[in-house]
Amino acid sequence: MINLVSGGAGFIGRHLIEKLLNLNERVICIDNFSSGSKVNAEKWVSNPHFDLLEHDITEYIDLKIDRIWHLACPASPYHYQKQPILTSKINFLGTYNLLKLADKYNARFLFTSSSEIYGDSGNEEQNENFYGYLNPVGKRSCYGEGKRIAESLCFDFYRHNNTDIRVARLFNVYGPNMSRNDGRVISNFICQALQGKEINIYGDGSQTRSFCYVSDIISGLLKLMNSSYIDPINLGNPYQEICIKKLAKLIINKIDPSLDLKFSSLPEGDPKMRKPNILNAKKFINWEPLINLNSGLEYTINYFKNVFE
Repeated sequence: MINLVSGGAGFIGRHLIEKLLNLNERVICIDNFSSGSKVNAEKWVSNPHFDLLEHDITEYIDLKIDRIWHLACPASPYHYQKQPILTSKINFLGTYNLLKLADKYNARFLFTSSSEIYGDSGNEEQNENFYGYLNPVGKRSCYGEGKRIAESLCFDFYRHNNTDIRVARLFNVYGPNMSRNDGRVISNFICQALQGKEINIYGDGSQTRSFCYVSDIISGLLKLMNSSYIDPINLGNPYQEICIKKLAKLIINKIDPSLDLKFSSLPEGDPKMRKPNILNAKKFINWEPLINLNSGLEYTINYFKNVFE
């Protein structure tokens, strides 16, 4: 089985590749390193089952493969707002090119979408039948709308070409191997705390998130890829929804309780609530998360402690 992993040098891609190689699968990683790190992928270059190709998926590439795991795209607001046009191109052209490749070789195609496609649903948990409230011209639209058009492409290829697709909507993934400048809230808080800085909270910290540890996400992606389920499916952890202010205090207490909180203005389009409904994941692919937030934060903090040594 030959697996093509786009964005394999990124945070989730690294964990997915490691899992696939541990399963003795053949892996081809393609990445342009616009937000991923070459170091993440180079650790396997001596593995005979692994190939690393520096390539921008907005340009077509022809590789004979059996499965495509499409993870390529800057995932944090910090990165995708710095490169909004590239983000849109990756989501549309990149997805289109990889779907054409899947079509050519009759490969199964898994697209990692995002909870961002739901926009701001107020105080309601997000299920797959909710079509979302998005600002199509806001600073975050390159990512949220990009993921939506990519999903649309997947299902048009499925309807017109019978392409074998899977679509996973990921919610707030965290864990070891996030980069120091990742820009997402957990890595931000941990890195600030380890450097003895004030913890910077956007808004008043009352907005909530449901964080899912990366090993649980990898398990969900594998189960989805190996299933016959076609419709979009949420992968996230709804069991420990937490407000951002409480998350900051939890991290401070694990690192340095003397640190203070600092409050900044809330960025445009920041949603009030992220909480996935995962009934479909439990029913159709027999998946639910296992790692609780306390344990996941411990693992992640220990990783970053080693980074800062």
